[in-house]
Amino acid sequence: MEPVRLGRTGLMISPVVFGCNVFDWTTDTATSHHLLDRMVEAGITTLDTADVYNRWVEGHSGGESEIVLGQWFAANPGQRDKVQLITKVGGPMPDGQGLSAKWIETEVEHSLKRLQTDRIDLYFSHRPDDATPHEETLSAYDRLIAAGKLRCIGASNFDAARMQAAESAATSLGLTPYGAQQPEYNLFTRDVYEGPLAEFCIRHDIGVIPFFGLAAGFLSGKYRVEADLKGPRGERTIGRFLNQRGLKILAAMDLVAAETGAKHAEIALAWLRQKPGVTAPIASATSDSQLDSLIAAAGLTLSDSAMATLDAAG
Repeated sequence: MEPVRLGRTGLMISPVVFGCNVFDWTTDTATSHHLLDRMVEAGITTLDTADVYNRWVEGHSGGESEIVLGQWFAANPGQRDKVQLITKVGGPMPDGQGLSAKWIETEVEHSLKRLQTDRIDLYFSHRPDDATPHEETLSAYDRLIAAGKLRCIGASNFDAARMQAAESAATSLGLTPYGAQQPEYNLFTRDVYEGPLAEFCIRHDIGVIPFFGLAAGFLSGKYRVEADLKGPRGERTIGRFLNQRGLKILAAMDLVAAETGAKHAEIALAWLRQKPGVTAPIASATSDSQLDSLIAAAGLTLSDSAMATLDAAG
């Protein structure tokens, strides 16, 4: 599996990024560690988590996904140097939130402790914080980069205007700019990324690693009627995709699946990998068979006609 360049960050990452939000939610610790062993061996070496994962689970307060990863690093000392570790700051945690310098410098230490590591390869501003100047946020990141705790930085859920404002702030003060972007982007949700944000990222050589690449699992093709939505993921996040437009997209994917022999999840991720400006999509797996599909997606190339069929459906 050939690594790909993540824009101007200088990082080389795997062509599919593993979303660790499922750890200690829909996968227990033992299963999570098994999947980590398998994916790294197969070449999926870029791991995406966040401090807030998984606050939405009853009894959780955030940091659970990072803890599972940290336990895996501790049990497998050689693995940390084989992976590119992504985590995020800014979402609501019990002790704070946002992108102030004080909170970033506090929360990065919490993440490092939970992850049982001394560095984070890519640290994301998880959500915009319009109450904090970009200059303050980026200055905090610069100090952490100089200290060796961060390698590079990115922004998640920022629109083009916020990216431009942050770029201007970095340029004016000589600070490290955001080098990566993490937008919601998939066959169903296209307006967030396509257009001004994509144009900005391409123009500034910003690596793009979209989240919700499978639309929370809807694009796996297994959710076709309301009864299919039972379970923690279906009830929480997938219902919004199950409508006439979503079913039209699945029908187009059915055609491409018949043509290629690929599974729907593999097609959805391959489509993303071939879109302008995209470096590597993020997707999760909770079983060996789902992980097999992520591995297959990393090497699948869709024909121009297949891409056109999918584009037209969305």
